[in-house]
Parts: sequence; structure tokens; C-alpha cells
Amino acid sequence: MPSQETENRMSLITTIRKTLVPIHPEGHKFIVAFFAVSLILGFLWMPLFWIGMVFTAWCAYFFRDPERSVPQEDDYAISPADGTVSLVAMVIPPQELALSAEPMLKISIFMNVFNCHVNRAPMRGTVEHVVHREGKFVNADLDKASEENERNGLVINAAHGRIGVVQVAGLVARRIVCWVTPTMHLDAGQRFGLIRFGSRLDVYLPEGFTPRVTVGQTAIAGETMLAEFGSDKGPVLSRRQ
Repeated sequence: MPSQETENRMSLITTIRKTLVPIHPEGHKFIVAFFAVSLILGFLWMPLFWIGMVFTAWCAYFFRDPERSVPQEDDYAISPADGTVSLVAMVIPPQELALSAEPMLKISIFMNVFNCHVNRAPMRGTVEHVVHREGKFVNADLDKASEENERNGLVINAAHGRIGVVQVAGLVARRIVCWVTPTMHLDAGQRFGLIRFGSRLDVYLPEGFTPRVTVGQTAIAGETMLAEFGSDKGPVLSRRQ
């Protein structure tokens, strides 16, 4: 039977592991660059070094990649991003996705520069195609960003039909990263890309899905249920208190 000292040591190790969130490899070069600039600025004037270190710490925080407990349930559409739900509406999906000419349930998640930007698959299924489209870089919190901004879309063949997931660049975002290709199988919550720095994710769901979030709600990638298939419950209602 472990001693009290051993139990305390294991508890401390567990706490440290939960606090020190892993950094996604995509961010390593940026963290090194921020640190190098901080050193150079420090030679010019020491206070600039500490200012640079603050930005270096922010960069490391931006590229954090925490583990998530993802429900593997085919009736659930899970949030693909950390952020705030900015839209829940019936909208015709982008033409390049070739999803539907009729409105589909669209749920948008806006990510600010302090959110984790690793993107995850909202449902398990097979990637049908991936399409990138050039565009503008207006504020991703605006609805028109879905139509005007640079974006990268995935179509996934899931259990209840084809769904769309679109990475949309933001005002300061200049790089959309997607590392999946057609025919790949994705599990719900599996990482498929990220966007630098500040952006949004749009999810398009077929008929039969009922939203389980409301505008203004905070979503957690891989954990928050955005919508549910086949439920006889109505949409979620909320109010600020």
C-alpha cells in the first residue's frame, strides 16, 4: 500500500501534468522566433526584453494543444474549436463544398487570439474532399466573413449524411493549416488543422440535427455538443443572468 508521501508526490505530478499543457509542433518555430527577437531587443534596452518575453509566453499559450475527452457518439456533432458560438441558423452552404442548394443548419464558432486554435473533427467519418478558397481577411466575428474571407472546407461522410466543416481566416489570421486529405477516416475530436491567429469555424449539418447551443455560449473543441441528431427535443433556449 503506497505511503502518504508517495500519494502526495503522485498528486503533485498529476497537477503539474494538467497545468503544463502540451504545445503543438506547429507553434515551435514561432515561439523560438519570439524568444530570439526578445533577446535582440534586450541588448538594445532591457525592458524591451521583458516585453518580448510576455509576447513569447502568449505565443506558447496560443499554440497549446490540450487533451480532450471526446464523446464517440454518431448522433452528436461536437464543437471543432474553442471559442464563442456566433451563429446558429439555416444557411445555404458555400458552393465549393457541393453539399446542398438548400439551407442547412449552420453553427459558427468564433476564436479570439486567446483561444486554443487546434481544430477537431465534429463527427467521425471519411473525408470526401478538401477545398481551399482565397479571399479577404475581415473580422471573423462578422457573418460576412464566411462568404468573403479566405477559407478551407472539408466535407465528411458521417453516419447521418454529409457534413461540412469550414476553417475561415480572420482579421489577423494569415495562415490556414489543414493536414487531412480525401479518403482519410477521422474520429470525432481528431485534430485536423489550425488557424493562425484569430478566426472562426463553420459547421454545416444535414436535416435531422437539432442545435444544442445558443449564440454567445462558450464552446470547447472536442467536448461541447453543438447539435444532436434525431432528438424530439426542441432547440436549446438560454438567457443571461
